[in-house]
Amino acid sequence: MKPFFSLSTLFLGVLLLTALPSHAVDKPNIIIMMADDMGYSDIGCYGGEIQTPNLNALAADGLRLTQFYNTARCCPTRASLLTGLYPHQAGVGHMMQDKGQDGYRGELNRHSVTIAEVLGKAGYGTYMSGKWHVTKAVEPDGPKDNWPRQRGFDRFFGTIHGAGSFYDPNSLTLDNEQIPPSAVSDDFYYTEQISAFASKFIQEHVAGRPDDPFFMYVAFTSPHWPMHARERDIAKYEGRYSEGWDALRKERHQRMIDMDLVSADWPLTPRDSNAAIWEDLSGEEKAWFEKRREVYAAMVDNMDQGIGHIVETLKSTGQWENTLIFFLADNGGCAEENGTAKNSQAEPKEKLEPMSPDELQTNMVPVKTRDGWKVRRGRGVMPGPADTFIAYGLEWANTSNTPFREYKHWVHEGGISTPLIIHWPDGLGRKDELEPTPGHLIDLMATCVDVSGADYPKTFHGGQDIHPMEGRSLKPLFGKGGGAIDREAIYWEHEGNRAVRVGQWKLVAKGRTGPWELYDMEKDRTELNDLSAQMPGKVAEMAALWEAYAKRAFVLPWPDNGKGKGKNQKKQPAKEDSKAKQQGTE
Repeated sequence: MKPFFSLSTLFLGVLLLTALPSHAVDKPNIIIMMADDMGYSDIGCYGGEIQTPNLNALAADGLRLTQFYNTARCCPTRASLLTGLYPHQAGVGHMMQDKGQDGYRGELNRHSVTIAEVLGKAGYGTYMSGKWHVTKAVEPDGPKDNWPRQRGFDRFFGTIHGAGSFYDPNSLTLDNEQIPPSAVSDDFYYTEQISAFASKFIQEHVAGRPDDPFFMYVAFTSPHWPMHARERDIAKYEGRYSEGWDALRKERHQRMIDMDLVSADWPLTPRDSNAAIWEDLSGEEKAWFEKRREVYAAMVDNMDQGIGHIVETLKSTGQWENTLIFFLADNGGCAEENGTAKNSQAEPKEKLEPMSPDELQTNMVPVKTRDGWKVRRGRGVMPGPADTFIAYGLEWANTSNTPFREYKHWVHEGGISTPLIIHWPDGLGRKDELEPTPGHLIDLMATCVDVSGADYPKTFHGGQDIHPMEGRSLKPLFGKGGGAIDREAIYWEHEGNRAVRVGQWKLVAKGRTGPWELYDMEKDRTELNDLSAQMPGKVAEMAALWEAYAKRAFVLPWPDNGKGKGKNQKKQPAKEDSKAKQQGTE
């Protein structure tokens, strides 16, 4: 099938639009870009060694928040970001299964509105490219009432489901119709096409609605497993990780201290007790571990290249100066050993029947590539090509989250801390500055409403009552010298893992029955000195705040009436799900 869009047509379109004037509006364009399963310190401007010149440039011309938070998991973060609510209030307190209670429906509910729904009513064009993952309705011929086009977006390209091959993703969709990769490009790679379609939608908006602002949500799946990357990008990192994770964590930590991202008074957390010791590995094992990290770095690198294409499109279409850009990640680095369990054996290469060019991919883990090679998993499979499907594992996730504890799933700092880069030439009075004020992705809706002048509705969806926004606008931080954000607290719950932050104090626990731990975030953001035994009054005060939040925000009662202990109470990598469960997990 002849491709209807590729990067070459993108650049032709950019050239044709270079003469178009910037639209004369006071309202800014708004772009929210999000990485998937990326750690706090992976990108260059947050201390990482991965080559991210485009993100670094946005940071150098903008503002970096050093204490911004997500919800610790893919779909709860997306529900929270889109609606300005805590995820349970939007119906996505866990994943994509209906657990029988309003906070755990696995579906974006009708007591919430998306940023696209709000800004669309304010005259914005609304566009999305990338991962949706806030509905359990994924089937091509199934219900579509919670797909992007039905939740306020004028155009959509991406995946409805939460994970899959980067060469042949399941639930690949254009607007409301699922399509095969062959309908897009003869050389399909998902990360590149996410940025390409984002650029395409910008071009089309400027050509068709030159007097209107736009809202764009770019939800990359990079660097979520599987580790898939272009060979040219992998080659940049050959040999870079030959000294192992301990050396890389120390290197990053020192760089972060030098950049004032973290305090020198916060010790680097110890290597995870479940991690292998680099020096004890054989040469063959080291080569396999190195390759996994090289591919991960290449995935982030490719995403940054795509962000560069989006930036060039904004500049060439006259939209650069008045576009507010946010960049963040949906959770911390992922310790899941998907396809890489310690006792698993590397599957051999095997040729099967090729797929039809028009055949839709419906499996999160494909059985075979489109040209017929069986998809291989197991310890020792070298990642990168389309016929592999493995994760990068706990050891490298520990590195991605330097200097913090824990990972995706948990609500200690390693699971919930994200970079947040803010860039807006016309509206930001600060340049290359760090901002320590704590924030949460619930604040993005409030900020969009504030800068756009849009009205956040009390009712929507045919008269349904809408939950009030939970977030606070970040706009007070935009001016010279910064400002203050007044809030009671920030709250978390995922799989029983729970936390509340009030000013400098954070109360956090693993699982529903795990004890509360208390940390002073000013002195100990790496959470190594638990003060709960010394300050029982503070623990009781903050625990009461969390209980009140949990009851009003549909966290409590627990879906199983409190009989379970909650998932991930003990710090072990999440087990691989059976194929029957995969479609509802990531």
